[in-house]
Amino acid sequence: MHDLFHVPEGGPYLLSHSVGCLPRTARAALDAAYLDPWQNTGGTAWEPWLETIERFRGGVARLLGTSADEVAPQESVSSALFSLLSGLRLENGRNYVVLSEQAFPTVGYVAQGLERLGFRTRLIPAGHSPGDARTWERHIDDEVAAVIAMHVHSNTGVTSPISEIAALARQRGAMTIVDAAQSAGILPVTPREWGADAVIGSSVKWLCGGPGAAWLWLRGELTSAIEPLDLGWFGHEDPFEFDIRRFRPAADARRFQGGSPSIAPFALATAGLDVIDRIGQEAILRHNRACIAAFAEAAGCDIDMTDRGGTLCLLFEDVAHLNAALGPDGFRYDVRGQCLRASFHAWNTPEEAEALGRTIAHAGLQFSLAG
Repeated sequence: MHDLFHVPEGGPYLLSHSVGCLPRTARAALDAAYLDPWQNTGGTAWEPWLETIERFRGGVARLLGTSADEVAPQESVSSALFSLLSGLRLENGRNYVVLSEQAFPTVGYVAQGLERLGFRTRLIPAGHSPGDARTWERHIDDEVAAVIAMHVHSNTGVTSPISEIAALARQRGAMTIVDAAQSAGILPVTPREWGADAVIGSSVKWLCGGPGAAWLWLRGELTSAIEPLDLGWFGHEDPFEFDIRRFRPAADARRFQGGSPSIAPFALATAGLDVIDRIGQEAILRHNRACIAAFAEAAGCDIDMTDRGGTLCLLFEDVAHLNAALGPDGFRYDVRGQCLRASFHAWNTPEEAEALGRTIAHAGLQFSLAG
């Protein structure tokens, strides 16, 4: 699997939770889907360019086990969330957006910005575990319009109990939105099975598709009731009607596409989706868990990855000592606060995982599992 990616030279690359490695097919895909049509046909390149967008929609749909008609390409997770929430019609007395303080900050920023439209933000304190359904139950009531849950939390690796959250929200008449940026490509993302209303995600991490190619999945039954404020001609039912006085939103998720799409990011992201599909997400997860088991054995500890994503999130008291110990061998990882984050993807090997565990053990570093 290593030969399917351009892996940066040096030590083991353990940053899939940040930026996944470039697929070896990506440059050719960019040429074929974006540059060649532009070079050879100029203005008529829009036909093959839009075929690229449709291939991306289809690739995301396969990943989620849904229909491509329910998928809208987006520039970022932030734009996906804004486009979705801005289209909700707030009912009297129901205007809260609920999310955990442990959520990725950009989600909270979008929610705060939407307060100008009448929304209010309810943050679940960081000390209350988002991995416990009872935490969510205490904060979802009849004033809630939408609940935003991280499938995997980037700072701990803990998963949210999505099915339980969706059921709680449904009982209260609220929408459930899942952020799958840290899970898509490593854990199963199954919105229909969960009972979720919407899922937002990114290509840049485990999907190895680079930045600028995010996506929004919306349950098809809800589409007609949501009209986003971010309008553009590609969200029109007939983009080539060109009647400036009349906007008719597309019947499917295309209504969330907005203006002219940036083709290059989606050409690259489709290459990433294809290679992940070729390997198989299930195989990537099995390999990830085998690497983590190898790490744990070498480090002389037990690590339970139940209800966790693909990133090993370990808390260290002495981060300076940790960095000094790992530096000479060139390990590519990051630290958030006191937390080491290291991810094992298809290009990593159990031997690399063993080396990480052995180095930590030899340095006498003490750690605990985050969350």
